[in-house]
Amino acid sequence: MLKSMTGFGNATVEAGGLSVTAEVKTLNSKFLDIYCRIPRQFSDKEIELRALLTQQLERGKVELSINLTRTNVVRPGVTINRPLVQAYVSDLKETANTMLMSIPDSNILQLALQQPNAYLTESTDPAADASDWATVQAAVQEAIRRCDAFRKQDGAMLEGKFQEYIQIITDRLADVEEQDVRRIPAVRDRMRNSVKELLDSETFDQNRFEQELVYYVEKFDISEEKVRLKNHLAYFLEVLMGEEANGKKLNFISQEIGREINTIGSKANDAAIQRLVVQMKDELEKIKEQTMNVI
Repeated sequence: MLKSMTGFGNATVEAGGLSVTAEVKTLNSKFLDIYCRIPRQFSDKEIELRALLTQQLERGKVELSINLTRTNVVRPGVTINRPLVQAYVSDLKETANTMLMSIPDSNILQLALQQPNAYLTESTDPAADASDWATVQAAVQEAIRRCDAFRKQDGAMLEGKFQEYIQIITDRLADVEEQDVRRIPAVRDRMRNSVKELLDSETFDQNRFEQELVYYVEKFDISEEKVRLKNHLAYFLEVLMGEEANGKKLNFISQEIGREINTIGSKANDAAIQRLVVQMKDELEKIKEQTMNVI
């Protein structure tokens, strides 16, 4: 199935007093480029998140954003070491009285809070951390799933466009074949006149005659190019509808299609065929542009 590199998915999961919102956005990129914006407390999980994104999204510029909101009463992660701060305050007041200085209580408290070990860091709860991480994982997984569904939907639209472009090129190739039948008599007349001039010349050279004949035959014959172009168009559709469709392979095939179209245009030497070649090139450019947006 064809997938676009453009996608978006978001999800919100609530559990254990924690609400997690995850957003995944993907854009075109030649390679996989991942940017994660996650809460600091889960910074050690970034490698795990990157591995998950790499496995499921494969290619493109990927942006992951995670936001946390506590829905219940929580304790602060840092608290004041009250007994120690009280000791600091008493010592500062005694020092001020000894020096016959009057210092407002608010200033003394501010000084006490700036002293070493005035704050205590709450010990983490491993069970709570594991529960929070499980909630984050669930939100990220659902956001990725929705982003992937978006990519598949967009890929289905691209698949229809590719089929339309290939059909137009196929129709123009059929027109080229019809025009080629009318072109042959004109080519034959030019070859006959050239051969006549050589035969009438007093300096007629048999070797040169054979070389000119081969040159004209090779220069104006587009039979092989038409056959190869048909094969490339059929192969493009085969890959497009296959299980392993990917943008790089489709782009390679489109390059081969372009070579055959260019060769037909240069060898045909016919105004009507040149116009048809221009139309085929126009559709081919649309194909190349869209393959850049396919995984």
